Amino acid sequence: MDADDALLMAQAAGATARTIELTPRETQLKNLLVDVARRIDAVPLQPDEKKRDEPLVLRWAGGWVRDKLLGIESHDIDTAINNMTGETFALRMADMSRLPEVRESHRLSPDDVGRLYTVAKNPEKSKHLETASVKLCGLDVDFVNLRKETYTDDSRNPQVEFGTAEEDALRRDATVNALFYNLMTEKIEDFTGGLRDMHAKLIRTPMEPLQTFMDDPLRVLRLIRFASRLEFSIDPDVEAMMGDARVLDALKLKISRERVGIELEKMLKGNHPCESLRLINRLGLFHTVFTDPARTDMPQPDISNWAAAYEALDVLAARKTPGSIYHVLVRSDEAAYFAWQLAAVAPYEQIPDEQSKKPGKPPIPWATQANRGGLMSPTRLTDVITAAHRHRQAILELKNGVRDKALYVRERERFGMAIREWDSKGGHWKLQVLYALLVEVMERAGTTSETQKAETTREEVFLEWQGFLDHLEELDIMDAPAVKRLIDGTQLAKALGVKPGKWMAAALDVVIRWQLQHPGETDPAGAIEEVKARKEELGIP
Repeated sequence: MDADDALLMAQAAGATARTIELTPRETQLKNLLVDVARRIDAVPLQPDEKKRDEPLVLRWAGGWVRDKLLGIESHDIDTAINNMTGETFALRMADMSRLPEVRESHRLSPDDVGRLYTVAKNPEKSKHLETASVKLCGLDVDFVNLRKETYTDDSRNPQVEFGTAEEDALRRDATVNALFYNLMTEKIEDFTGGLRDMHAKLIRTPMEPLQTFMDDPLRVLRLIRFASRLEFSIDPDVEAMMGDARVLDALKLKISRERVGIELEKMLKGNHPCESLRLINRLGLFHTVFTDPARTDMPQPDISNWAAAYEALDVLAARKTPGSIYHVLVRSDEAAYFAWQLAAVAPYEQIPDEQSKKPGKPPIPWATQANRGGLMSPTRLTDVITAAHRHRQAILELKNGVRDKALYVRERERFGMAIREWDSKGGHWKLQVLYALLVEVMERAGTTSETQKAETTREEVFLEWQGFLDHLEELDIMDAPAVKRLIDGTQLAKALGVKPGKWMAAALDVVIRWQLQHPGETDPAGAIEEVKARKEELGIP
């Protein structure tokens, strides 16, 4: 039975009559937790405990329920508790799981109950309650109490209190994330229409959309992530509020940029990164997401042709075959993620650099500032963005030289030294080439208004860059950054009979250039002679 059939059955029978088929490990975990809950109910209250008005009820919540109904494997389970904090329940569970009768009854091995730890409350990172986490029966389990949240106008950090299951469901970002699986009844509980929306493949908010987003503007990005990941559409009324100016201002000003960056990272590392960027574009979120709010003078690039860049990357990824552009330039999961980040900031390439604030030091590119200040991306990524911007013209000129059959195209050392330069200043030289390609697609798309002509232009660009990469392969130069010198500086100085000095860096470049001219050579004698012939030029005493 597929997910659609399961959902149809749930609608026909009613949510209270629908259950979920558990795996053996999930069954083991459910039985353990239910047993612990009943044992806690049977034990007299501790002196520091408040009187409980009802027996303990445990529910698995949100993403796990959604994914199980969609047939998606999930190892992370959020457990919601009706009248006890997650930490209190988890501590009692850990104590009881050490009892011989409990271990024997549930066939618990020594590794089935891991070390308990607590994730502290951190409202700025969307952690409004302490969460107790533990590895149980091979699954990652979080424990937290059911809650309701009340927001003030000037803060996204809510006042959090114990709540009912319905109140907990209503505070969530989407109805498809607001489903519960009641461990005591083994039934699904749907307080917001989540089952209906899952069957319709629809993203909808449990409460009125504007209130949902103003309470927590980060939900705008979360819904984009879920819509792209699940390939669901967003309810038109919800979508209208996602692009509302009030919501965008709140997202820009009230949400930490680290949280924005985390959501974007999840989107671009997901299975449909292009759809995420399409939604960001369609909803008018570019200038809210890809910016540095700390800079009041941050420019806003023209994004009318932005789609050409990310659609081009999507097409290249779909055409991945041995020797293809994507296969050659994107060689790892990290590279794939960086590639989407480069496509995201490509519109900034049309804005001239600002004046350098320090003499002799080049200014930081706008794209880097948008990514670093706006998304708090790591240096490893921002270095690639900076290098891609600074080397784009040089990369483009070499590509055009190959296209135009310039006289130097057989000069292996010219291409090899260029590649080494690009890679030494930023790393990921192949992604820098990809960036130059995407920007060219975007720029040339600006001269075409018809879709057919735009696609033809894109294919022409692809053909030129494929020819460039094929040429590099033919020159056997793709691994130029890994070429090791046949002789080091100390050895070179000894061979020349001089003391080491400032001349060494330039002289060692001559060595590498000579090696690139003579592939396969293992004797450094020829390189040394080349350096000797250029002693005066290199300033060697």
